[in-house]
Amino acid sequence: MPSQTNILWFRQDLRLIDNPALAAAAHNARLLPIYILDDTPHPWSPGAATNWWLHHSLSSLATALAKLGTPLILRRGNPATILPALAEDLQATAIHTSHAHEPTLRTTDAALARALPANRQLHHHRTSTLIDPDQIRSQTNTVYGMYTPFARAVEARGEPDHPLPAPTKLHPAAPTPSDRLEDWQLLPTHPDWAGGLRALWHPGETAARARLKTFVASAVSAYAKGRNLPGEDGTSMLSPHLHFGELSPRTVWHASRTETDTPDHHTYRRELIWRDFSAYLLWHHPTLPDAPLRPAFNRLTFRKSKPDLHAWQQGQTGVPIVDAGMRQLWQTGWMHNRVRMIAASFLVKHLLIDWREGEAWFWDTLVDADLASNAASWQWIAGTGIDAQPFFRVFNPVSQGEKFDQDGAYVRRFVPELARLPNNLLHAPWTASPAQRSEAGVRLGSTYPRPIVDLAAGRTRALETYRATVRESTA
Repeated sequence: MPSQTNILWFRQDLRLIDNPALAAAAHNARLLPIYILDDTPHPWSPGAATNWWLHHSLSSLATALAKLGTPLILRRGNPATILPALAEDLQATAIHTSHAHEPTLRTTDAALARALPANRQLHHHRTSTLIDPDQIRSQTNTVYGMYTPFARAVEARGEPDHPLPAPTKLHPAAPTPSDRLEDWQLLPTHPDWAGGLRALWHPGETAARARLKTFVASAVSAYAKGRNLPGEDGTSMLSPHLHFGELSPRTVWHASRTETDTPDHHTYRRELIWRDFSAYLLWHHPTLPDAPLRPAFNRLTFRKSKPDLHAWQQGQTGVPIVDAGMRQLWQTGWMHNRVRMIAASFLVKHLLIDWREGEAWFWDTLVDADLASNAASWQWIAGTGIDAQPFFRVFNPVSQGEKFDQDGAYVRRFVPELARLPNNLLHAPWTASPAQRSEAGVRLGSTYPRPIVDLAAGRTRALETYRATVRESTA
């Protein structure tokens, strides 16, 4: 039995396979695995859907660790206070944990480093991204602000390392008191809104690997087209498993690297690089969730309309593809990526409502609510800095629906009150004649709302507002 004791502080790496922090902490040492629910109030405290997933993921991790001979310790509070005291009690040599790119976690890490005495070492390991964000710079030694050159720079570095195997046995540290997971009350009670989540998702490393295997065996070979069709099972749906670290990105990368590698496989790996790009942006721009990357857009005048915002949140905008996406989000904690772009563009451009309102709603309702990905994606849609010509991009929700949901399977699933409309009218029911709507059982303003904005007028208003902001910034 080793005499040295190490602490493994789990964060967004709730797995055993390919966990460098676990491998380092368990090497020739007794191990104390711990997860700390940091209840320090901050603007980006985990949302309700995140907490639901976390409960089940921690339960799965605890079961896996118990099979290897050690319990998962749970504590609630400030890690910068809990970990030094625990290290002292156990006479632990080192604390191993993941690199963090979120501002709050970076602040906690700095406080922890200050609190530890010289004989207790804090080691960080890259567990949640493919690359270290400090290692990628442009040829002029600046931070990339556009995705494509960043992706080329990442690919030029070659393949990521192969995943590490899971340990086969762990040596437990001395018995240590632990909270009970149930006492954290992460699950909803009254009302229990998580039925749709339970029906769709199975958190934990075992389920994550099963989903990855299924995706690689089927959908990845047609990913470039399938990822854009919300009515089909064409995406990996691995985003929550990656966010919670039940899978490592390099595990997913190498699983998608098959003997029959195609451009579709490459397209999918580019999505993993986009995920790294988001973390990279947050690392170098800690205000990413709260402020535009281009300061000029601080002057952008958004509308304040609680009724319109509420209609968008509830999937009652009168625009079918938008409403389908927002209802899918509420029911399942997830939204198809193509529809995320359409729904987000509708909020920011057609309704001219602040992108941060949408970001906050997604943060609370998504099971894959990742601070970096959420913020970067909303800024990309809002056109506030992550692109060359940002504000010209306005998604037309009708043409997008007609193109990517041609047979209406997606809209009919989540907006069933429109199910009897023919395909050529489904995405714009207001264009149907009264007789056509009557035959389909659709009464605008009664069974389904009229559009809360004229799409052409909303687009024009957005472009004029954005152009005026740009003119002011260059005057």
